[in-house]
Amino acid sequence: MRFRKVTAILRPERLEAVEEVLKKLNVPGVSVTKVKGFGEYANFYQSDWLCTHVRIEVFIGTIQAEKIAQAIMDVAHTGMEGDGIVAVLPVESVYHIRTKEKCEYEACK
Repeated sequence: MRFRKVTAILRPERLEAVEEVLKKLNVPGVSVTKVKGFGEYANFYQSDWLCTHVRIEVFIGTIQAEKIAQAIMDVAHTGMEGDGIVAVLPVESVYHIRTKEKCEYEACK
């Protein structure tokens, strides 16, 4: 089975809502990290022009990837500058460190 990596960078205050929708969609695992950066709407006149956001990463089967990306966008959207981005990337392989076995989607649940 082929995998995709769905990466979303979004407002911290939208994280809980995104986590809830991912649970409802039975996403088998999620990684969340706090990040700082700037994008299209950087404000270089502030002393700290890097905005704090959260990054969510999900490894999911190809078929589900677009549905997951759309769900994240629907829930994270505020319509304001700095809402963030979602990227869907191809993944060649995923391995379990404990067993050193290649992960098949059903085995990753």
